[in-house]
Amino acid sequence: MKKILVTGGFGFLGTHLLEILLEDPNNQITVIDNLSTNPLSIEPTLKLLNNPKQLNYEIASVESSEILANKSNKFDEIYHLASFVGPAGVLLHGGKMIGQIITDAYRMIDAAQNSNCRLLFVSTSEVYGGGIDGLCGENTPKIVPAKTSIRLEYGVGKIAAETAILNHALLEKLDAIVVRPFNVAGPRQSGKGGFVLPRFIGAAIQNQPVTVFDDGGALRAFTHVRDIAMGCYLAMSKGKSGDIYNLGNPNNKTTILDLAKKVIELTGSNSEIVFIDPKNLYGKMYEASPDKYPDSSSAFAKLGWQNQFNLDALILDTFKFMKALEPDQLKVMAGISV
Repeated sequence: MKKILVTGGFGFLGTHLLEILLEDPNNQITVIDNLSTNPLSIEPTLKLLNNPKQLNYEIASVESSEILANKSNKFDEIYHLASFVGPAGVLLHGGKMIGQIITDAYRMIDAAQNSNCRLLFVSTSEVYGGGIDGLCGENTPKIVPAKTSIRLEYGVGKIAAETAILNHALLEKLDAIVVRPFNVAGPRQSGKGGFVLPRFIGAAIQNQPVTVFDDGGALRAFTHVRDIAMGCYLAMSKGKSGDIYNLGNPNNKTTILDLAKKVIELTGSNSEIVFIDPKNLYGKMYEASPDKYPDSSSAFAKLGWQNQFNLDALILDTFKFMKALEPDQLKVMAGISV
């Protein structure tokens, strides 16, 4: 029996990772999640996972977790996913994120050392700033822009947590790996945090205007959440301690305007595209991310990771999920108040 701890396991990425882990009946899984960013409450989340008997959970933050406080609890693997999320979601936590991200990271370092087990930390592609003309490889310098913003605080917090974890792996007894996901999207993602694909698809389903920020020229590489979850699983099982792996699909590179056009085409919507200033939607503290897309060659070569979903398949899979939702659920997933 393998004992696995997943923080943030009931979130968007977390539920997809749990589905992979639950495929092995020998895995005994513990989830710590405070449900702060989750569009679903605990009952429908467990139903989504078929109410697995091999899973137990605690509704708590990493900081307040009684499971982590009890040193007799030992694990064979720890996935640390719990985090603030979303370009709009982080705006609610300005001035608090760096401290919380770092505090949680040290708590997970302590938990991994207490169990003498491997720790996987889910970081973010935000650490790169804009990379080099948008291209981000693991050896690309991490850049802190001159302008301070709430979004910057999130990225800097993740850089600091990475540094602490990897230095512990270098200098002390800690087996740790870092993954940096790029533009995760897919079924169960909520537009509430400012994520673009559920917002576009929700509008398209209702034949409402698809609102594109600024001129829509921002460059992204969207990656299916199931591919990211599998990348985390492979990094845990095959990765080398102290290594960092980009998880993103470079073949899905697209501008946001082209994404909007493709969503309308594939969903058969009558929506029109409208260009707006994102600050009019999310407030003056909102900051857009620079162009970015991944070099994921290290994950491909060292982990045997492969992307299973091209951009069309990603959009259609998300559309299928959102199309089946009740009207009020659809509004929640699309980031529209009910």
